[in-house]
Amino acid sequence: MIKSMKLRLLIVAAAILLACIYLIPTFGGALPAWTRSLLPVEKIRLGLDLQGGIHLLMEVDVDEAVAASADRLSEEIVRLLEERELPKVGIRHPETGMLELSAAVTGEIDQVRALLDTELPAWETVSSTDSLLVIRMSADERRRIEKLAIDQAVETMRNRIDQFGVSEPEIRPQADNRILVQLPGIKDTRRAIDLIGKTALLEFKLVREGVDPRTLENGALPEGSEILYQQEFDPETRKVVRKVPYVVEDRTLMTGDYIADAKVRFNSQFGDPYVAIDFNSQGAKLFDRLTAQHVKRRLAIILDNNVYSAPVIQERIAGGKAQVSGRFTAKEARDLAIVLRAGALPAPIRILEKRAVGPSLGQDSINKGMLSMLIGGALVIIFMLVYYRYSGLVANLALVLNLLFILSILSLAKATLTLPGIAGIVLTIGMAVDANVLIFERIKEELRLGKTPLAALDGGYGKAFLTIMDANITTLIAAIVLYQYGTGPIRGFAVTLSVGILSSLFTAIFVTRLVFDLLMARRAPAKLSI
Repeated sequence: MIKSMKLRLLIVAAAILLACIYLIPTFGGALPAWTRSLLPVEKIRLGLDLQGGIHLLMEVDVDEAVAASADRLSEEIVRLLEERELPKVGIRHPETGMLELSAAVTGEIDQVRALLDTELPAWETVSSTDSLLVIRMSADERRRIEKLAIDQAVETMRNRIDQFGVSEPEIRPQADNRILVQLPGIKDTRRAIDLIGKTALLEFKLVREGVDPRTLENGALPEGSEILYQQEFDPETRKVVRKVPYVVEDRTLMTGDYIADAKVRFNSQFGDPYVAIDFNSQGAKLFDRLTAQHVKRRLAIILDNNVYSAPVIQERIAGGKAQVSGRFTAKEARDLAIVLRAGALPAPIRILEKRAVGPSLGQDSINKGMLSMLIGGALVIIFMLVYYRYSGLVANLALVLNLLFILSILSLAKATLTLPGIAGIVLTIGMAVDANVLIFERIKEELRLGKTPLAALDGGYGKAFLTIMDANITTLIAAIVLYQYGTGPIRGFAVTLSVGILSSLFTAIFVTRLVFDLLMARRAPAKLSI
């Protein structure tokens, strides 16, 4: 332990000063502008149960992720056959996770099967004839894709929410392909839900030439084609007021997987917002080749099966830049840029449960939590004063400083305070004086042995130290385990409990001993009030 009293006094004074500074934004007042680069300016963050927000339970359509994987595999098979100069095959999707390959000439399918056995071991042969091969995704591969879809959905939603500006969101995968999302402090719930749930699959497809979509809407489409619509919305009601049909090739030439950045720009002529897209190096090469091969063709820019625009490719476009324009507001353009930057969801997401926590409920929780903390603290303070007299006053001083340090550390670490977190603080109030109780009882034993007050203090703190450390370290280990494996409320409890344990060790051992040493230095009493 540090022997120098001046150094110990300086450490405690600096800790108190910093704690007060870090709590200024929370309890009112603003720091000077020059300090904002060094000190936090945000208040202590409150969880969903305290400040309100939205609670969503969402389900990922993993079957769509499996189907998308099968689509990509179809393209890979075509590429492999072209590279090896093997016969072409027709490919169908009889059901999710299954492909049916047919050869035009009897016996050619054997060469295809031999290639797929080598290149695609994760796909199993279901049946095979001279001209037909049916393969299916293995159970292990399907589980891998489903897990990957969940993980990608969580990461994509987290990226979108971070760019949306929500502090301390709770996003966790659940059983049965579900994801729990809690967004504290959200006011515009509809916008947040739209932002999170939008699949944001950006595709570039060629428009079929010489085909009038109005004559085909109720008729047969040319092979390899599909009808998509460009929808125009009323700016106030957001209802569809016009739908323009397009016949496009069902083959996707390029997707948004190659996007490096997306930003909102405004048209210089009319001031309409649009989203400017920058592709990464691989995407720039692909877009360059795509536009070079299809000059004078119309290229449809499609987001979630909605055609945003279908411009004519006038010339080869190098540099990896494109734009998505449409009749949307600046806010909608910003949200679109967010989802494009964060990436597309690997599969559609369905909202199973939606709950809104109002700020009035959150304020009621805060009031009750604060009341419980005040009552608990008052009872502990009264007990320590009555039972330990002036020594109890020293312990109470340490208790107040303990609360100050806990709140300042939460502010410093930008942690979120939840209702279970308040429960952890209430528990810490009781635990904070536990160390002083052990020390004071040891001091009493030393005094009963006839030692002087100064010797009794040395003996009491020395003999109780290992016991206090053992008890607090074991509790800290339990709190760390709770944080690592617990859910949101339990983790909130574990955070404040962990911070409280560390703070109480400092105040109960270091601060109280300093107070006693200061009293002894001024006037050595004949006996201690304990």
